[in-house]
Amino acid sequence: MTVPMLRERKESHSPLAMVTAYDSTFASIVDEAGVDLILVGDSVATVMQGQRNTLGVSMQDMEYHVRLVASVKPNALIVGDMPFGSYQSSVKDAVDNAVRLVKAGAEIVKLEGGIHVAEQIRAIAATDIPVMGHIGLTPQSYHRMGGNKVQGRNSGDVAGSRERLLEDAHAVEQAGACAVVIEAVPASLAASITEKVSIPTIGIGAGVSCDGQVLVMHDLLGLSPRTFTFAKAYADLRTTATDAVRQYVAEVHSQQWPDEAHSFQ
Repeated sequence: MTVPMLRERKESHSPLAMVTAYDSTFASIVDEAGVDLILVGDSVATVMQGQRNTLGVSMQDMEYHVRLVASVKPNALIVGDMPFGSYQSSVKDAVDNAVRLVKAGAEIVKLEGGIHVAEQIRAIAATDIPVMGHIGLTPQSYHRMGGNKVQGRNSGDVAGSRERLLEDAHAVEQAGACAVVIEAVPASLAASITEKVSIPTIGIGAGVSCDGQVLVMHDLLGLSPRTFTFAKAYADLRTTATDAVRQYVAEVHSQQWPDEAHSFQ
C-alpha cells in the first residue's frame, strides 16, 4: 500500500481495512492477514496501559510503539497517532512531533479534530508528511464530551453537531489530509460525509457506507474483557488464552510439567 493508492481505492469503491497494532508480533499477524493500514493508536492507553482514557499517552510512548510495528516492515501503511498535547498548542509543535513519528516509522500521522486543527493539518501536509484526520467522537475530547458519546445526532453549529461535523470533514479535506476517520456518528451522516468529500473515509461505529473500516485489534480478536456496540469479536482468544494458562498451572501444580519430552537428559 502507498498513500496515493488510498484515493484510488475510494474511486474504485474498494473498501479499506485498518486494524490497530501496538507491537511487532501483532503487526506481523495483521499484515499477513492482508490489512491495508495498521493504526498505531493512542488507544494503547486504554487497551494496554489500563488508563481510563487516551489523554495520558506521551510522544515517547507513541514513538516506541510505532518503532515496534515498523520493525516488521509491513506491506500495510503504518498510521501513527499524534497523542494529546503533541499538536494542540502550536503549529510548530504539530510539525515537530509529526516529524518525530515519521522518523520512528510512521508513513501517515493521524490527529483529531476538524476546523480547529485545519492549520496544523495544512502545515504538516506542507512538509510532505501525509495526514489522516479524525472527526466525530474524538477520544482526546473526552472531558468536553463528558465521556465517549455518539456525535452528530443533533443539528447546530456547536462541536459534535451534524452540521459542524460536515464542516469539520470539509476543513480536514481542504487542509490537505489524505483520509479521515469518522467515529461514532449515525450511519446516514457518515454516508453523507463520504459522498461529499474526495478523500477516503474510514469508519468505526459509522455504518457501512464509509470507504473503509477500522477496529481495535483486541476487540476484533476477543481479547478485551469489554464489549462495544460498534465492535465485533471475530474470535474468543481471551477464553482460549485463559484456558491454556489454566491448564499449564494445573500441570505445574500436579508435576505433569515439564515431562520427559521437554526436559534435558
